[in-house]
Amino acid sequence: MAEVLKGKPVADAILAELTKKIAELKERNLMPKLGIIRVGARPDDLYYEGGVKKTCAAIGLLLQVFEYPENIAQDVFEKEVAEVVAKKDIHGILMFAPLPKHLNEKKIRSLISVAKDVDCLNIASAGQVYADELGAFPPCTPAACMEMLHFYNIPIKGRRCVVLGRSLVVGKPMAMLLLREHGTVTICHSRTIDLPEVCREADILIAGVGRAKMVNADYVKKGQVVIDVGINQDPDNPGKYCGDVNFQAVEPIVEKISPVPAGVGSITTAMLCKHTVMACETLSQ
Repeated sequence: MAEVLKGKPVADAILAELTKKIAELKERNLMPKLGIIRVGARPDDLYYEGGVKKTCAAIGLLLQVFEYPENIAQDVFEKEVAEVVAKKDIHGILMFAPLPKHLNEKKIRSLISVAKDVDCLNIASAGQVYADELGAFPPCTPAACMEMLHFYNIPIKGRRCVVLGRSLVVGKPMAMLLLREHGTVTICHSRTIDLPEVCREADILIAGVGRAKMVNADYVKKGQVVIDVGINQDPDNPGKYCGDVNFQAVEPIVEKISPVPAGVGSITTAMLCKHTVMACETLSQ
């Protein structure tokens, strides 16, 4: 039986520390505040927004939602985003994506200043993460993976780390964060030759490819740590979610594994809050 790496204890530890930090900042008349930019009212956006609101309220982090109609014009939206970014009382900005197709998302993302870009939306933020500059925030999901590894005292230095997936949101920044801590990193994907064999070579396998239950028993070996970043509709259980890892097939083999749900996803909102508080401290200097 593998050790199951639950996300809630990790998130609880982060939020407990943030509660203290926010109280200390308020004593110095600093009020950390997150701004959420949302176009339209997609159910998944509203669901995540509700969780963020609940978490912010629990730790004393201020939050303001800037909501815009789905048919907003490009020039109008650019002006609105620029105004939100310019607000001195807003320290962190999260914009829900993807935006409606008529909007130039790349241009909109570029308007979010690196200092306030708490989920790495601007390509300039990504560039700093890839250049190993500490002035930009990595996306919250790979940052949550790192927090999980640290919380459970899983060593990274010198270990073989395989990242399955090459997206800008998870795979590529995940590899950079592991490299930052001296992991020996391989990025693989659906076109990798002998993909299961490459994954079996890992000490730490991080699955973020976006395919339900793709990682099965052939991809793993004894002694591995498996972190599942995927969140997919479960093909075997309609209405429920599963990860990129076939938990039932993999869990009996590996040493440690994160579940879906209740794994990495439980930590991402805590990381969003952490980045916002860090941005507040930096911007106040």
